[in-house]
Amino acid sequence: MGFKLGSGAVVGHARLLSLEPIATRFCAKLCYAEDALYCARGRRRGGRRENGSFAMKNLFLLAAILGLVWGCSKDGGENADVLYVNGVVWTGAQDAPDADAVAVKDGRIIFAGAADNFTGEAEETVDLDGRFMAPGFIDNHVHFLDGGFGLASVDLRDAATPEEFSKRIIDYAATLPEGRWVLNGNWDHERWGGELPRVEWIDEGTGSTPVFVVRLDGHMALANSAAMALAGVTAETQAPEGGEIVRDENGEPAGVFKDNAMSLIYDVIPEPSEEELLDVFQLAQDHALSLGLTQVHDVGGTGGPNGSLRVFREAKKKGLLKLRIYSFAPLAYWEDARERVADEGKGDEMLRWGGLKGFVDGSLGSTTAWFYEPFTDAPETSGFPVTDPDELAQLIADADAAGLHIAVHAIGDKAIDTLLSDFETAAGDEIVGRRYRIEHFQHPTHEAISRAARDGVIASMQPYHAIDDGRWAEKRIGPERIKTTYAFRSILDEGGLLTFGSDWPVAPLSPIEGVYAAVTRRTIDGANPDGWQPQEKISVEEALTAYTATNAYAGLQEDELGKIALGMAADFVVLSDDPRAVEPAAIKDIRVLKTIVGGEEVYSAAG
Repeated sequence: MGFKLGSGAVVGHARLLSLEPIATRFCAKLCYAEDALYCARGRRRGGRRENGSFAMKNLFLLAAILGLVWGCSKDGGENADVLYVNGVVWTGAQDAPDADAVAVKDGRIIFAGAADNFTGEAEETVDLDGRFMAPGFIDNHVHFLDGGFGLASVDLRDAATPEEFSKRIIDYAATLPEGRWVLNGNWDHERWGGELPRVEWIDEGTGSTPVFVVRLDGHMALANSAAMALAGVTAETQAPEGGEIVRDENGEPAGVFKDNAMSLIYDVIPEPSEEELLDVFQLAQDHALSLGLTQVHDVGGTGGPNGSLRVFREAKKKGLLKLRIYSFAPLAYWEDARERVADEGKGDEMLRWGGLKGFVDGSLGSTTAWFYEPFTDAPETSGFPVTDPDELAQLIADADAAGLHIAVHAIGDKAIDTLLSDFETAAGDEIVGRRYRIEHFQHPTHEAISRAARDGVIASMQPYHAIDDGRWAEKRIGPERIKTTYAFRSILDEGGLLTFGSDWPVAPLSPIEGVYAAVTRRTIDGANPDGWQPQEKISVEEALTAYTATNAYAGLQEDELGKIALGMAADFVVLSDDPRAVEPAAIKDIRVLKTIVGGEEVYSAAG
């Protein structure tokens, strides 16, 4: 029969997915996913593991408990609340065969394997009718409330001309009561050739209605004169460090504010009411569940030490929370996070905290990502850090010493290298166990990819960015630096840790679109049918793993989520088609039919 170390269970046969939870989780903690993750400090290199003596000790330990594992094995006779049958069940366990039945009791998986091997009874049986079931998708990086506000606001993402961009803003402004702002938007000036929008495009049509609409990367925004007047911005106003006010030929503000300069306008935007916040939360949650997401890692923590967490806690208190959330607070508030953890722990299975999110630099689209060399199309700049480097290093060291989980945004090659050095300084020889995360990890050097793999630093990436930015990224940084842009294949081949998400509302929230992007790398303009930088394509199963098992590891929950295995939480998604079986170009057309969180069906497609 054979066996392989894996999460949730020792795998190699369907029956091995039906073990007692205590043995299962013990094995899961020994060694998680063989290719994607690390067996303690025994890392993969070129298909072989380093630190073999440590791995061998684990094998001896496994042998010692193998009797326990087999002794706890069952024949599938336990009764279930729900039995799913007649499906194609991708369990996510490394090299394990598909199952065709899954049984759930009290929100946990009690059986996964061949339906004939389940001999218990079920209160409810769900016929999957040959559909594809997978572990519930996890998104590693969302700005959840911003996404909800975006659903309720003007949509500028696909505005393809300055005229269309302006018209949508003006038309939406006309619908608002006096005093309300036009916000969000998520525009992309590359859609109309790269010219930045200007205040005169919208001033006449919006009048006294203040406007502050954000570029889709969240690193610059356009204000109208009404908004700038409320903020007191004039030609004499200086941008704060780590930001820029774009000016016209006369030195007057042209309307666009970049990175830290955006705070000049944000500071005067009225705070939304509690009712508004809960409304947009529910909009965002319904959208996420309809896309097969069972958990999100929210990194949109703004508005002080509580950030979005205050809204999530209120939603949970009112019985509105159906989606699992891991909430990251701003890194600058690490002391508040430490106190919260000391007083209240780190939450529960539905809502957790204790993670911190920081920034090194800005974005490629805004030419504020931090590179060693200048931008090809903006040679006057190589970007800049948005957090003082010495201050950031100290914040990381302090937060690490407090035992908090650290994730930091870094996009340019210099930003990534600087952050890796900060991590190494903070953790020393213990760096592998820290599960540090680099959010985006978009433009690393070859050396940085190897270094991150060696250190066990997680590449927390968003694959849709590759097929979006791929339309114009090379003009920003040239043909050489572009070769390691969104380097999914290289990261995995180097033995690195790759997780996926969306950065919603910067990109669409859909994991299906993310899998499509990672597998095909076809840019959204249709210009690269064989893939942009195609050497970095990965397989469907590798992409699914990045959205499930590795994301669970990146969220400190590998013994709870990310695989369909005994004792794990019953979080599933049911899809209309098996993404492994369709043509890669058709992956994006796959529909989500059901989303199940903790054994409860929280979304079902109409019909």
